[in-house]
Amino acid sequence: MSDFRTRRERDTPKRRAETATWDGSTVMIVNRKRPTTDCLGRLRTVLACAAVLGLLTACADSVTKHGHHFRETDVQQITPGMSQEQVRFTLGTPTTTSVLGSGQAFYYISSTEAQKSFLLPRETDRQVVAVYFNQGGMVDNVANYGLKDGKIFDFISRTTPAPGARDDGLLKQLFRNLGSRQVFGG
Repeated sequence: MSDFRTRRERDTPKRRAETATWDGSTVMIVNRKRPTTDCLGRLRTVLACAAVLGLLTACADSVTKHGHHFRETDVQQITPGMSQEQVRFTLGTPTTTSVLGSGQAFYYISSTEAQKSFLLPRETDRQVVAVYFNQGGMVDNVANYGLKDGKIFDFISRTTPAPGARDDGLLKQLFRNLGSRQVFGG
């Protein structure tokens, strides 16, 4: 004999009937087996939560810090009259140094970049602490430059535009004076 019940009827737990007496009367108690936990439902819930957390973390910024990051108190410890060795002991080795006029300068450079998921990183902060020294090697001045103080320079072309210079192409240079000068005679 084949079983023609629907799937729901087949998966429904069997009922057990028990009888009990209460105040002299017989009562039939129907117990139903508890269905087992649906593992597939739990898996779906866990996957949905993981997907939501993945989307939320993908929207968060990934912050990358480069260079020397100082607290305000570190920079305030540098006072005019300190030697170069004292500055190195207090702030560490400078990122770069340069000779300016008759003195020298230490530069401590730091930058902070933020990146969202797959987008290009963008610079959110840049700090340059410049310590200027006089001829005797003593601190003359301390300057703190930020992102707003910077100037854009094209490092790729390795050219610096001169003031008043024209950046014309070959054809423009050839045809620039066509209307203003007489080519033949005149």
